Order: sequence, then C-alpha cells, then structure tokens
Amino acid sequence: MPWLTGITSNPVGRCAGLFFTGWRSTIIPLILPHGQAMKRPQFPLTSSDSEPRVASLSQRKKRREKMLDGSDIRLLVLHFLSQGEAHGYELIKAIEELSKGEYAPSPGMIYPGLTQLEETAMISAVDPQAARKTYRLEPQGRRWLQQQQPSLATVVQRLSSLAVLVQNRSVPEVERAIQNMKTALNSRLSQADIPQETLYAIVDALDEAAKKIERS
Repeated sequence: MPWLTGITSNPVGRCAGLFFTGWRSTIIPLILPHGQAMKRPQFPLTSSDSEPRVASLSQRKKRREKMLDGSDIRLLVLHFLSQGEAHGYELIKAIEELSKGEYAPSPGMIYPGLTQLEETAMISAVDPQAARKTYRLEPQGRRWLQQQQPSLATVVQRLSSLAVLVQNRSVPEVERAIQNMKTALNSRLSQADIPQETLYAIVDALDEAAKKIERS
C-alpha cells in the first residue's frame, strides 16, 4: 500500500521445572504435585548473560504492550483507513512504522478492534466473503475520527516520541555511556555486604547524573 511507505559461567536459575546449581552441576528434576518429574527441556543451556537479556526483552515487550489501549488502537485503525483500504496485517505494519519498529500491536488487539468497528458501522469489509478481509472507512467512522483529532494527535505523538528515543539512544557514544553505567552498577551491586554509606553514595551519584541530564 502506498501510504505504508510514508509513514560461562555459573548460571543459577530454574528452567522448565529443572533446578540448576552450577554450569556443570547435576540437574535435579523438580517433582510435580502428582509425583512425576517434569521432562528435560529440548533446548540447550545458554550462557549466564542470557537470563538478564531475556528478562530485559520481556520487560520491554510488557512496556510496549501497555503503551496503547483498545480505544487508541481503534483510533489509529480509523486514521489509516482514512488514507486507504487495508487488511489487518497492513494496519499492524502501519502502526509499527510510526514508532520505527519499536511498537507493534498484536493481532489480539487489532482484529477484535476491527470487529468492533465493523459492528458499529464505522468500517466495512470490501468483500465480506474474502479469506483475508480488506476494510474501508464508512461515513460514520470518518465523522467520529474527525471529532477525535486531539486524541489521535496524542497517540501519534506518543509513538513518534518512542521512535525519536530509539534513534537517539542508538548513537554510538550514547550507547557506550549507557553500557558503561550498567556495567559499573552491576559490578558494584553484585558484591555482598556493601556498606550503607556506599549505597547512599551510589544513589546520590545516580540522582546527580539524572538531574544533569534533565537540565541539559
């Protein structure tokens, strides 16, 4: 669609019911309530740095999923349908493009929204019998979209700001500085019995850095 182009060490943890006490230690099956051990997973162990990475990806995904609610998604659907007919996947990609790939609504958000908009006569299927329905905007949907322009601008700005954030964070010097900060914090906070005075000093340093960034 034309408008789409514009816009290791020593891991310790639990995995699938198995408890790992060390890189080469024995894998002890956890026993289920009915007395049967869970099966060994079919994937290989990875290095210890995989666990924080998986957690980070999970947190980012959770954060993105909470960015927009159903009404925001429906508003964006109407916005893009006002520019041309589209099916569900094209609408997902169009919304994703607003954030330069940092946010994409799940099919579980898009398709129920399409159904609701169709049931309220705001959109209609070009061919109701098609295996993959293409939708178009109806006059009622166009009127409602016109009334919701301030809300639409807010949603679009939210996604556009995320794209700017990602672009600026990808600057090599910024990436290096962020990584250096993470490394220093992880190295220091991973030590046992850190004195309270040291923790206060770390907190003060972080607060001071945050103030300087805010006022820059």
